[in-house]
Amino acid sequence: MCTEQELLDFMRETAYKPLTYKELEKHFGIEDAAEFKAFLRMLTEMEQDGKILLTRTDRYGVPERMNLLRGRIQTHPKGFAFLIPDDKEHPDLYIHANDLKGTMNGDIVLARVSAKNENGKLEGEIVRIIKRAVTQVVGLFHNHESYGFVVPDDKRINKDIFIRGEGFQGAVTGQKVVVNIITYPEGRAAAEGEIIEILGHKDDPGVDILSIIRKHGLPESFPGDVLAEADAAPDTITEEEILQQGRRDLRDKVIVTIDGEDAKDLDDAVNVERLPNGNLVLGVHIADVSYYVRDKSKLDEEAYNRGCSVYLVDRVIPMLPHRLSNGICSLNPQVDRLTMSCEMEFEPGTMKQVRHDIFTSVIRTKERMTYTNVRKILNEEDPEVAERYSDLVDTFKLMQELAMGLRSMRMRRGAIDFEFQESKVIVDEQGKPVDIIKRERSIAEQIIEEFMLAANETVAEHFHWLKVPFIYRIHEEPSNEKLMTFMQFAGNFGYAVRGKGNTVHPRALQTLLEEIQGTKEETVLSTMMLRSMKQAKYDAESLGHFGLAAEYYSHFTSPIRRYPDLAIHRVMREVLENGGTLPNNRFDSLNARMPDIASQSSERERVAVDAERDTEKLKKAEFMLDKIGEEFTGIISGVTSFGMFIELENTVEGLIRLSDMTDDYYHFHELHMALIGERTSKIYRIGDEVKIRVGRVNMSDHTIDFEMVDMKSRSGSRVSFVDARGPGGFDRKRKKRNAAGKFAGVGGSGGGNGAGGRGGSDRGGRPGKGGGDGRNAKGGRSDDRSANSSVAPTIVGAPGSGKRKKKSGNKENSEPRITIEPAGIPVTEAGDRAPKRRNRGGGDGAAAGSSGSAGTAVPNVTAVPSVTPAASLGSRSGGNAVGSTNGGAAPARRGKLDMWGLPRSGNYPKDADDGTDRDFSSGSRKGGGGDRAKRAPKPFTRADASVPKQSGEKAPRSRKPKE
Repeated sequence: MCTEQELLDFMRETAYKPLTYKELEKHFGIEDAAEFKAFLRMLTEMEQDGKILLTRTDRYGVPERMNLLRGRIQTHPKGFAFLIPDDKEHPDLYIHANDLKGTMNGDIVLARVSAKNENGKLEGEIVRIIKRAVTQVVGLFHNHESYGFVVPDDKRINKDIFIRGEGFQGAVTGQKVVVNIITYPEGRAAAEGEIIEILGHKDDPGVDILSIIRKHGLPESFPGDVLAEADAAPDTITEEEILQQGRRDLRDKVIVTIDGEDAKDLDDAVNVERLPNGNLVLGVHIADVSYYVRDKSKLDEEAYNRGCSVYLVDRVIPMLPHRLSNGICSLNPQVDRLTMSCEMEFEPGTMKQVRHDIFTSVIRTKERMTYTNVRKILNEEDPEVAERYSDLVDTFKLMQELAMGLRSMRMRRGAIDFEFQESKVIVDEQGKPVDIIKRERSIAEQIIEEFMLAANETVAEHFHWLKVPFIYRIHEEPSNEKLMTFMQFAGNFGYAVRGKGNTVHPRALQTLLEEIQGTKEETVLSTMMLRSMKQAKYDAESLGHFGLAAEYYSHFTSPIRRYPDLAIHRVMREVLENGGTLPNNRFDSLNARMPDIASQSSERERVAVDAERDTEKLKKAEFMLDKIGEEFTGIISGVTSFGMFIELENTVEGLIRLSDMTDDYYHFHELHMALIGERTSKIYRIGDEVKIRVGRVNMSDHTIDFEMVDMKSRSGSRVSFVDARGPGGFDRKRKKRNAAGKFAGVGGSGGGNGAGGRGGSDRGGRPGKGGGDGRNAKGGRSDDRSANSSVAPTIVGAPGSGKRKKKSGNKENSEPRITIEPAGIPVTEAGDRAPKRRNRGGGDGAAAGSSGSAGTAVPNVTAVPSVTPAASLGSRSGGNAVGSTNGGAAPARRGKLDMWGLPRSGNYPKDADDGTDRDFSSGSRKGGGGDRAKRAPKPFTRADASVPKQSGEKAPRSRKPKE
C-alpha cells in the first residue's frame, strides 16, 4: 500500500486531476481487502486533517491545487489574524476580523486567498476549521447572577466566555477559573463554556503562576503509570551492565561538571587533555537517558508530549520525573554513570579538528563545579577557592585556552554573537519578588558554551554523512525583505553590510556587530539585526544554522530536559550497536517519525518560552508595584507608533505612551525606528538614554507604564478650567474683575485681539473705535493696560462676553454651542442653537475683526496649538486678529470650529492649515454661509493627553440653550 507522502506527491503532480477513491485504488494497485480498508482509513484521516480535500463530486485533491492554504492561525489582541501556512515558501496571509468565522489562536484551518492589498500583501478568509487548538481557557470570572462571563488571560482570545448559571461550580467574582469550551464563537455570539476548576482568588499567593501554567496547558504532575516506570529504574550501575554493553571505561579520567549553584539535573560533563604531539583533546560526556527511557514506553510518551522542561520563575516543570532527572540520569560526583561520549582532537592555534570519536561510555565525575567557583579560579584567582581545587586548577586553565581558541575560530568563520543581558527574578517563599539580578556570562559559562557547540556540530555532521534518520537544529537565512530593511536601517547610521546578490553571509553581520561595539547605536542595530532573523527550530533535514555559521548542527547535550536530544541519543546508540547502520525496518520507522518529532519539539519549545516570558513579566511587574513614583535612568529598547519601550538597569521594561509625551506632537518614522517631534524636531530612538518615572503598573496585563521626567506640557501655561464662552459668558457667577477693576473678556484689552472679547478698558466700548464688535471692527486704538492681567486663557474662535442683546429671530446667524471636552478640544454639538449674541465690546471669537495697534497677548492652551495660518490673519495694523483675509470688511460666517479652534466656515485659502482638506467654497445662503448639511464637522480623535484638572476641580457644565 502507498504511504501518505506518496499519495500527496502523486496529487501534487501537474498532470493530476481529482480522482475518486476507486480510481486511486486502481492507480496504486490495491487488491487485498485489508490493504483497501487501511487505504480508505488513511484517506479519511488525511481529509479530516485538511491535507487533502473531498470535492462535491467525491473526488480527492490537495488544497494548494484548489486555491486553498492549510496553516495555523495566529490571532492579534486587536481582532485580526495571520495564517502561517504549512508551505514554508508561501507568505503569511492576513485575515480580517470579519473573515475569521469563529477561529481562535492556534487553530489549524483552510483559508482562501481573496485579495492583494496596496502593499502587495495577501489577504484571505477562513474556509474551514480543521482542528481546534483552544479547548480550555483560563481567566477571571464575573458573576452576573443568572449568568456569568470569564475574561480570558490570553489577550489573543478577544471575546469573553459565556457561562450559564448552572455552570458556575461555586465560583464568585474575582476568582481565576479554568473553563472548558462547549461551543465556539460564531458571528457576534460569544463562546460558551463550563467551569471545571477554580484556581483561587486572583490576589491569593501562587494563583498568578498557576494561572499561567493552566493558560499554556503545562502539566503539573506525572501520571501514575509514568511514575511507576520511573520507580523501576535502578539506583546504581553494575559491572555486568558495563561489560555486557561494551561501554568504554573513562572512570580514571579527570572529568567534571560545571553548572549553576541551584542545578540538580546534571546532564553534561567535560574533560580536556594535552597530547604528547601538542594537540588538545576535548571530551564531552552526556547522560545516556535513552538507556532508561525506552522507545514507546509510558515514560517516552510523556516526555514526547511535554517536549522539554519548563523553567518558571519559582519552579521547574520537568520533562522526566525527578527519580530519573535528579537520580540515575544525573552525573552526580563520585558515582558511576552511563553516558554517550564525543571525543574531539584539535590542533593548537588553528583549532582545526583532526579527529573525532563517538561512543558509549561509563564515567565517574571528580567534582561538581559551579560557574562561580570556576570564575574565581580563572579570573579572580581567589586563593581560598584555588587551594580547595588545587588539583584541578591546571585543568581549568587548559579548558580556558581551548575554549577561547574555539571561540576565536567560530568568530573567524562568521558566527553571530549577540551580547544581550539576561536576568533572574528572586522570589521569597510566598512567591513575592524580592530582587532582580543579572545573569553573568563569565569565562566559566563561555567554556561550557563553546564545548557544547563543538560537540553538537561534530555529532550532527557525523550522523548526516551516515545518512540515518536524525533531528537537526536549524536556523534558516533571513528573508530578503527583512534583510533589505535592516541594511537600509544600518545605512542610516553610515554602516554598509556587504553581500553577494540577495544573500548576506553571517560573517558580514558579525563584522558589523564588531564595528558598532561600544558606540551609541550598538543597541539599536543589534536589536534590529536580531529582529530581522528567523526563529531557530528542529527539522528532520540538515539545513544549516545561519546564526552559528555552521553547516551541520544538532542538539545532543541535554537529553534530560529536551526530547530531540533524547530521540537522537536513541538513534545514535542503535547505530553504534549495529556497526554504523540501521536495519531496514528501523530505518523506515524512524524516518517516518522524525518530521513529527521535530515539529512537536519546536511547538513545545515555543510554548515553554512563552510561559517563561509570561511568568518573568508577571514577577517584574509585581516587583515594580511599590516603585510607583520613583525615578530611574533607562535605555530606549523599542520604538513603535504608539510609544517607546524603556529598559531599566535591572532589565525591567516599561512603555512611555505617545499620548503621555506632552511637550510636542511626535511622529513615528519606521525606517529610522524613531519618534520625531513635529515642532521641536527632537528625536527619540533605540539606544538613547532617558530619565523616567514609574507611572502605572497593570497587574492584569503584566505591563508597566513609565512617564518622562521633566516632560514639559504642550501648552506654555497649564490651566485648570477652560470655558469657550469666556469668563462672564452666560453664568454671571463666573464674571470676575481683573486687577485693574475691569471686566476681563476673552480677548483681553480693548478688543485688540481680533479673536474678540470685551475690552478691558472703558475707552474701547464703541464699534469702530478702541474695542468695538470683533466681527465688524475697522480698527482703532486699543488699550493694552490689562495685557498682563490675570485673565482667563483665550480659546481662539470662542464667543466673547458682554451685555445681553435682544433676542434675534435670525436663526441663520445663530451660533452653535461650544463646549470644551475633558481632552481640551472644542466640540460643536450639531443641532444646538447657540447662546444669544453679545452686545458690542463682546464680539464673536470666530470673527475677522481687525485689531488696534497694540493687541492683547493670547495665552496658549493645550487644546489650541500655536499654529495660525498666515493667510488667515486679518489684521491691518497689528495684533492677533484671526479670521478672514478681507481684513474684517465683511462678517465671517459664524459656525462650527475645526480642530485648531478656527471656524470651519469663512474665506480660507485651500492650503490653510486647519486640519482638513474640505472645500470651503461659498454656498447659497445669506451671508455666504453655505449649506449647513454640507458643512458637517469632520470627526476627529480626542488626544489622551488632555489638560489635567486640578484636584477638587469640577468639570464645566453645559448649559441648555433656551428654545
